[in-house]
Amino acid sequence: MALLWPFATAAVAINLFLLGLIGVSAGLGGIAPITALWLSLPLGLPATWASARWVASLIAEAERT
Repeated sequence: MALLWPFATAAVAINLFLLGLIGVSAGLGGIAPITALWLSLPLGLPATWASARWVASLIAEAERT
C-alpha cells in the first residue's frame, strides 16, 4: 500500500487543481498548484486505501480465472 501512496496523492493533487480551474470558469476562486499539493497530502491516504482495495480485488479476480 505504501508504494501506491505517491501515485494516489499526485492524482488527488491534479484533480484538486483541475477542480480549481473549473471553479474559475464558474466564477469562484481558483486553487493554486502549491495549495493543491498541500491539500493532497492528507487526502492522499484515503485515496491510497481505496486504490489498494481496488487493486487487491483485481488481483483476486485474476487469480480466480
